[in-house]
Formats: sequence, structure tokens, C-alpha cells
Amino acid sequence: MAMQLIVDLYDCQPDRLDDAERVRQTAHEGVDAIGAEIVEECLHRFEPIGVSYIAVITTSHFSIHTWPEYGYAAVDVFSCTEEVPEQLASALQAAFGAKRTKVRRIERDLKGGIDL
Repeated sequence: MAMQLIVDLYDCQPDRLDDAERVRQTAHEGVDAIGAEIVEECLHRFEPIGVSYIAVITTSHFSIHTWPEYGYAAVDVFSCTEEVPEQLASALQAAFGAKRTKVRRIERDLKGGIDL
């Protein structure tokens, strides 16, 4: 079983969401928190505002997309390990100064219900 964690961060501090290096650092801390390593990463700062960060990690992928004008960040973590720590959502909330979060966990059935 693999796990996907989808985190919506609301009422974030816009300056944090528009700081590309802060977004990268936050992603690195998040990857560390789930016990993975970054294989490859891509960071893009949009004009006039917004940042997208995507990383292939040893357990699958990690992404952050920000909309500073709305105080919103969307985070997606897919991990081949079943343990994607809930602490990750708290760390992301603190890093971006979010006042509200919505967290969804999705179990991904890699075997399609078949026991091998």
C-alpha cells in the first residue's frame, strides 16, 4: 500500500509563499520528515508571483504550488511507504504561517486488491 497526502494550506503569509528559496527549504524539510531523499528537483518562480516546486524522491514525489495572492499553497506527497507522517502537515503549516489546513490521506492500492 502506498500513501498520498494532499494538504491545502489557507491564510498563509504571502511573502513566505512567494519566496522561492523558502519554498525549496520547506520542501527539503518535508522530504526529510518522511525519511526520503531527493533524487531530482525543479523549482519555478512565476511572474509576477507564485512558486512551484516538484521533486522526485526516493519514495515517489513531493510538490508545492503557491498562490500568494490568495494566501494558499497546495502540497502533494506520494510515498511508497505507508507512513507519511501527519507531522508533515503541521510543519508545512508553520513554515508558511497558515491559519487553516485541510489534509486528505489517500491509500493507493499498488496491487489492485490482488495478494501476490
